[in-house]
Amino acid sequence: MLRKFLSRSTIVAVLVLVISGRSYAQHSHTHSDTASASRSTSGSSEMNGMDMSGASDDWKMVAMAKHMAYSNPRPLTVADSAKAAHVINELRQAIVKYQDVKVAEADGYKMFAPQIKNQPQYHFTKGWNAIRNQWGFDPARPTSLLYKKDTQGQFHLIGAMYTASKRTSEDELNERVPLSVARWHRHVNWCIPARRAKERWYETRNGRPIFGPLGVGTREECEAANGRFIPQAFGWMLHANTFAGNDLRSIWHDDHMDHDHAMMGDPKNPD
Repeated sequence: MLRKFLSRSTIVAVLVLVISGRSYAQHSHTHSDTASASRSTSGSSEMNGMDMSGASDDWKMVAMAKHMAYSNPRPLTVADSAKAAHVINELRQAIVKYQDVKVAEADGYKMFAPQIKNQPQYHFTKGWNAIRNQWGFDPARPTSLLYKKDTQGQFHLIGAMYTASKRTSEDELNERVPLSVARWHRHVNWCIPARRAKERWYETRNGRPIFGPLGVGTREECEAANGRFIPQAFGWMLHANTFAGNDLRSIWHDDHMDHDHAMMGDPKNPD
C-alpha cells in the first residue's frame, strides 16, 4: 500500500516539476508562480529561455490557475488564530533539527525529483508521514519538508507541507488548520496522454502545452486531444512557511496564489 501511494505521489510531483520545468526548458519555457495568477495577461506566447527559478509569462500564470483549486475561506476568530499558532509552534519544535538536510535524510525524508535542477523549492518527503496525513493529523509530522538552495548549493529549511486525502471534507481540513487562516490547495483538471503514449507529453498547440499543469483544462478539450482527463491529480496540500516570522498571515500564506487576510495575530501571542 505504501509503495502504491508513494508511486502515485511521486508521479504527480515529478510531472509538476518536469512538465513545468525541464521539459519546457527544452522549449525555452519555465515553471510559473501562480501567486501572480490574478494579474492581467499579456497574451504573449513567446518563450523566454529561463530556468525554473525565474519569472514567467502571464499566460503561464493563467494556465496554472486553471489547474488549481482552493479551500473556501471562513470568517476569522480568535480561537482560529490560537489554534493555527499552536500548530505552527508544534511544527517548529518538531522540524528545527532538520535545518541540516542530512539529519532529515537520515530520518527518512527523501528529495522528490532530484534530477530536476534549480527548483524554486525542494520537497523532502517521508512516506509514512504521507500515509498518516491521509487519515489523521499530527502537526509534528508533516508529509514534506521544504528547502531552498542558495548560490553555494546549500539547503536552507523554510517550512513544511501537510497533505490530506482528496476525500477529506473542508470541515475536516478546518479541524486540522482553520480555513480562516490557511487555504489548502489541490491540483485539478489535468489532461495527460493516453497510457503507453508518454512521447506525447511534449506536444504543443499554438506554442503552448496540451498536457500537464500548463495544458488544457476541460474534459472536452482533453478528449479532443485524445488524452485522459483527471479531475483531481492528488489530495489536498498546505504549505507552512514555518520560519517566516510570527505573523500568521505570512506563515500560512499560500505561495501558489496571492490572497489577502486580515491580521491574524502572533503565534507567541495569538490574542
